Amino acid sequence: MTALLEVRGLVTEVGGVRVVDGVSFEIAPGETYALLGESGCGKSMTALSLMRLLPDGGRVVSGTVELEGTKLLTLPERAMRQMRGGRMAMIFQEPMLALNPVIRVGEQIGEALALHRNLTGGAAREAARGLLDAVGVPDATRRLDSYPFELSGGLRQRVMIAMALAGQPELLIADEPTTALDVTMQAQVLDVLRALRRERRMGMLLITHDLGVVAQNADRVGLMYAGELLEEGTREAFFASPQHPYSRMLFEALPRPGDSGRLATIPGQVPRLDGTFTGCRFAPRCPYAVARCREESPGWQSFGTQRVRCHRAGELPAVDVRAAGERTGAAPPAAPLLQVDGLKVHFPIRRGLLQRTVGYLRAVDDVSLVIEAGRTLALVGESGCGKTTVGKALLHLIEPTAGRIALAGEVVTATGLQRLRRRSQMVFQDPFSSLNPRMRVADILLEGMDALHVGEAGQRRAAVARLLQQVGLPDDAGGRYPHAFSGGQRQRIAIARALAVSPQFVICDEPTSALDVSVQAQILNLLKDLQDELGLAYLFITHNLAVVEYLAHRVAVMYLGRIVESGPAAQVLHAPRHPYTQALVAAVPRVVGTAADTALRLAGDQPSPIDPPPGCHFHPRCPQADARCRETYPEATQVDATHWVRCHIIAGG
Repeated sequence: MTALLEVRGLVTEVGGVRVVDGVSFEIAPGETYALLGESGCGKSMTALSLMRLLPDGGRVVSGTVELEGTKLLTLPERAMRQMRGGRMAMIFQEPMLALNPVIRVGEQIGEALALHRNLTGGAAREAARGLLDAVGVPDATRRLDSYPFELSGGLRQRVMIAMALAGQPELLIADEPTTALDVTMQAQVLDVLRALRRERRMGMLLITHDLGVVAQNADRVGLMYAGELLEEGTREAFFASPQHPYSRMLFEALPRPGDSGRLATIPGQVPRLDGTFTGCRFAPRCPYAVARCREESPGWQSFGTQRVRCHRAGELPAVDVRAAGERTGAAPPAAPLLQVDGLKVHFPIRRGLLQRTVGYLRAVDDVSLVIEAGRTLALVGESGCGKTTVGKALLHLIEPTAGRIALAGEVVTATGLQRLRRRSQMVFQDPFSSLNPRMRVADILLEGMDALHVGEAGQRRAAVARLLQQVGLPDDAGGRYPHAFSGGQRQRIAIARALAVSPQFVICDEPTSALDVSVQAQILNLLKDLQDELGLAYLFITHNLAVVEYLAHRVAVMYLGRIVESGPAAQVLHAPRHPYTQALVAAVPRVVGTAADTALRLAGDQPSPIDPPPGCHFHPRCPQADARCRETYPEATQVDATHWVRCHIIAGG
């Protein structure tokens, strides 16, 4: 088949640093080519090179890029502007940054329609409505007049896809299109992309670090590392038998069903690209490296439908990427450390000149939890369901409206917050924004110790050194600023800050959501080690169910401010009883298992907590709902002694 896109020997520099070095690949019409690798490998820079959208100081040094015979790198800029959004388009990683916040959705799509299809006025509006319909935006006519900030993350991503499709492109580049989305929104967006690819015979370049997304969406896979392609092949061959040590180590770092042992990690990190490379770029991190690997850069070798750059390809022991260890028996539960009864957080809605309260946003609505010492409770659900609000309310970072919180048998009150801060801490989702960029790491760790008078003043510096060692940071880390560290290292600093006051209970709010699989493995191992060593209890807030199965002892599933199912992690994830839990589990992209096209899908978006539906809040999206579901909220039904669910029609019962 004739290639739609041909990339040959692409070399790109930014500020004199070679960020893409000799990359070559092809994409056929209707084919999805996944570019896989850790952050900093050059994936996004490859895509920006194809679009000629490099940052200031960036330039393509050599190579060729052809789209059905058109040489893109030699086109004048005026002609290239017609190509962008016309014959080729790009979906960017963060839609809120790519969409203009002060221009309505319909107008933004209309700009692309006017430029590439000469449509204006009523014709453009009708075409824009059709595009929103095509990507599954509900009530498309009304959404045309919405601003981006009025839309959920999933809807904003769909608007980005609609804009990209406005020029009817032959090639679509999707740069981490689902990284910021929860599993249900991710599944919906990927379904849209698959359907559009089939209908329009588009070629697609999918950039991601999620192996599950690759397994369910790609036809061929290219593995990138430090600016180079290291392995390429069909999806089936790549997942059945990865050839490069780097590929194998990425698979081994994944949390797998039934595996409760330590995750394999990749030592070190992606090297800086401003140095000089000798030999294989992965050799410093490779357990199979020999002297030749450090001296001579490997060439390509072919193995059936795969090709790989490795001196030792074909010599490595066989691996089974599906293998998983046996889960060890659960330890007997300890005494409850945290008990939460009837927690509510209602935010008043004020309007008018006098700012009278006209209603309430019920972010958390009657939540009860129990967490034992040395155990982990995972709180899961879609974005906006109230998970983070629960975490902040437990620490009184947001004042609860109602409810009782007891920690170590002592009821938490507004007058006892200093004791609460000593006993409980929080690790936030984005470590960079939660760390003061103007403070050195040692001062960040000392700040909490000084404020809460932890230990003797003269001993705190020594305690900081022990903390840094405990979380696996170098000895000189205390004298550096947060910007000098990688994302995984910054998350370790955030964990060290939480541990600085010797808490018993730690809330982890999506601590691995933005991390590569290799860095995620390091953080999960660290959290497990600290729990075993210090007896910490965790509330782990996440939408990554693979991480939940690996780390958590129990799971609570949250929907629109309420817990709808709770029980042991293995039981809830392998035999979910609530239709919402079933949909969450089915939406997870897996390396092996249910095919994406046949998996259960959750339709629509979560309702507003300002005006929740009557009866069961989930009934507008539930395929099994009946009259009872629309009239009364279900009471908790015990499945067994440790597993309960709020559902009139218990799924699978």
